[in-house]
Amino acid sequence: MFLAACGQDNSEAAPPSPSAIATGPAPISGPPEALVVEMVIKGGTVTPANARMQGTVGEPIVLRVDSDTTDELHVHSVPEHSFTVEPRSGQEFQFRTEVPGNVEIELHDLNQVVATVQVGPGS
Repeated sequence: MFLAACGQDNSEAAPPSPSAIATGPAPISGPPEALVVEMVIKGGTVTPANARMQGTVGEPIVLRVDSDTTDELHVHSVPEHSFTVEPRSGQEFQFRTEVPGNVEIELHDLNQVVATVQVGPGS
């Protein structure tokens, strides 16, 4: 609601009453949903291998890893990321990309591309 005074100079105007202040619901704007890549490293192989996925700039990408060995995940994006994989279950790594394009997620020691995420511009 908009209040206006006409033709008077009230140097000590009273604050508006609570009923005169218009309030509405605050806009709801939560974080974007995450793209989740779940992988299992077991016996020298990784699942998935060479998966294709879609994402958007700024969207969180979460890597969930169960592994029986150590390795290093390399994320070829802008900016680039590296994560150390330990021989255990329930590991989780998260990153965001800042530039559209293809983002390869690879295991360094296994020399295997786990997934390629085609990152499009944000909305």
